[in-house]
Amino acid sequence: MNTCYIVCALDCKVNIKPKEGDFIIGADRGYQVLQKNKIEPNLAIGDFDSCDGKLEAEKVIRYPVKKDYTDSELAIMHAIELGYKKIQVWGAIGGNLDHTIANLALLAKYTEQGIDISFVDGEKIAFAINNSSACFSAKAEGRISVFSAVDKAFGVSEKGLLYELDNKTLESSTPLGVSNEFVAKDATISVQKGTLIIYTDKKNYEKHLTRK
Repeated sequence: MNTCYIVCALDCKVNIKPKEGDFIIGADRGYQVLQKNKIEPNLAIGDFDSCDGKLEAEKVIRYPVKKDYTDSELAIMHAIELGYKKIQVWGAIGGNLDHTIANLALLAKYTEQGIDISFVDGEKIAFAINNSSACFSAKAEGRISVFSAVDKAFGVSEKGLLYELDNKTLESSTPLGVSNEFVAKDATISVQKGTLIIYTDKKNYEKHLTRK
């Protein structure tokens, strides 16, 4: 499956290796972040109110500052319009808290729409599951946190981790799933009804994850 990479405004090291058929979008100041990383985007999109230099992208879609969508969501929407069902977003979480909260809401929203979307935070990554399971091999290591993206997520189980849950209701107001740990066992996180946001090392996501 081809990937659309979206880079947002937060300064970060963008470590991507696009393949043929992949697509790169610079969202607002994300275009300049790509420039700093010596990566040429296929498209720059946004209102560009946070850009401090000249736009030199080959293709630019410009929006007014007063609008109903954030630049991040405009980029996600455009990626979906182009037919991409796998989207990875860089430079969107870990900076300003309000932007991080907004982007985690987008993570849940588009996962619920069937998009394979993830948000990279340095060597960490956030992704979500909806009425499904995420399975990690015994080679996964480090910490993993699980949060309900909805008021209540039903039938939540966490198996093969240091702290286990069995068919519990996880509420958005309760951080019960924060800072769990892998223990060299196959691990499964599942939810029967609802959406969970999962935060762990990027290498666990890339090398040791399967979904059901």
